Amino acid sequence: MNATESGSDRQFTGRDTSRKRLLRAVAAQTAALSAAVHFLWAWPRLAEPADARPYVFLLGGAFTVAIAVATLRADEYRRLYALGAGTLAAFLAGYAGWHGGGTAAALASDPLAIVAKGAEVVGVAAFLALYRLAPPTSVVVERQEEAESGEEEATNGGEAIGDTTASNDEDARA
Repeated sequence: MNATESGSDRQFTGRDTSRKRLLRAVAAQTAALSAAVHFLWAWPRLAEPADARPYVFLLGGAFTVAIAVATLRADEYRRLYALGAGTLAAFLAGYAGWHGGGTAAALASDPLAIVAKGAEVVGVAAFLALYRLAPPTSVVVERQEEAESGEEEATNGGEAIGDTTASNDEDARA
């Protein structure tokens, strides 16, 4: 049993299981869809100087796209998944907070908002599922260190053997 198969690590399967791949794809797509809707809403309203929401939506959308890209490309970090779920949940809570008691009526009258809020609900669920399936950060870091040391041993091992043999040949000649 190696260090990656310790007691705390046995319950966590690899990053590329089919369930995790599907959840990562769903989380990234819903985050990107939410960001796109926020961009579409904000872009025509940038000229309105009294309303700060378009600028906040552009920043939030860019941040959400960065989370979506990191979800697809990075190792499985619980913190990243918590950040994704939290960002999408903040969009949901912000919408409800802005509209207050008229949230249902505002949502029913805006098809773009229906798409965004639907994507955000699904995205929060996907990010939370990824969070539950991901190993703790310490396990991921341990896996990375072992992979790096294994690569270094494979690379340096061949050179070290060759160097040792060469020095033994020189000693034998002397």
